[in-house]
Amino acid sequence: WYCEALGIYHPQQIEFARLNLSFTVMSKRKFLQLVNDGHVNGWDDPRMPTISGLRRRGYTPESLRTFCRKIGVTKYDGTTDLAVLENSIREDLNRTAPRYMGVLRPLKVVLENWPEGEVDELEAVNNPEDPSAGTRKVPFSRELYIEQDDFMEDPPKKFFRLSPGKEVRLRYAYFITCREAIRDEATGEITELRCTVDRETRGGDAPDGRKVKATLHWVSASHAMEAEVRLYDNLFADPDPADVPEDGDFLDNLNPNSLEVLSDCRLEPALKEAVPGDRMQFERLGYFCVDAKDSQPGQPVFNRTVTLRDAWAKVQKQSQNQPGGQKKKK
Repeated sequence: WYCEALGIYHPQQIEFARLNLSFTVMSKRKFLQLVNDGHVNGWDDPRMPTISGLRRRGYTPESLRTFCRKIGVTKYDGTTDLAVLENSIREDLNRTAPRYMGVLRPLKVVLENWPEGEVDELEAVNNPEDPSAGTRKVPFSRELYIEQDDFMEDPPKKFFRLSPGKEVRLRYAYFITCREAIRDEATGEITELRCTVDRETRGGDAPDGRKVKATLHWVSASHAMEAEVRLYDNLFADPDPADVPEDGDFLDNLNPNSLEVLSDCRLEPALKEAVPGDRMQFERLGYFCVDAKDSQPGQPVFNRTVTLRDAWAKVQKQSQNQPGGQKKKK
């Protein structure tokens, strides 16, 4: 009215909807409640969709710009799938992040036919998407660590990883065959695997042309560094956590498994040079970064930025297909 009455330039006003993401909330009032009630560790908690939280989790500026370009601007309220944001950081880190091997839940492997004290320096590719990133040396020795999940004593039919009598490939290294699983007498838990190695398969190929169906990541027990790894997941278990009955509370939809802290992880020695803010891929596990807040000299903390694949998509699909599962809103 003032512009028209005064005969001056009438600026154009454009209104747009607020960004809403699945599996999270975007209300400052709800953010404040999450922080004040201790459900998260501050505004920069890596589970929070704040700039400081995303930065600490390992999101890059380029990934956020890519995300914004993908979703554009709309005048109508809607919810953007969190997978769009996660795929943006996957695309960026797939191009730029160096690869390393890390074992989060270690199980010792002893190679019975490998000499004590002998170390083989193997060559590993830093980034298959970027040849200019070069290679690095990875030590291989008699005692190794693999993931507990990569071994089963009595496996189902389609389990192709390590089991008694089965042969697998170790990444960048050799074929090994499991001979025996050693159990703790008190707990009955498997604590060690006795295996043999075929030294003719150095580099991952057999001279006789035989094939294996699984390739496992590993680290040398005597060379590996110990580290704490924090596995972050969605803060909420429901895709629309704010959609609750009148007598309900959005906090009822919190994901009790949004953070898992692993304190006995083993990582390859090259990661000793990592500094806060560095980003990398742990092969077969996901993308991680060195925490800029809690890491100390000699005591690094690694935060999981995102898994290699969208694990929640399958869970959500199964939920929708079950009786009483979530249905799409009309």
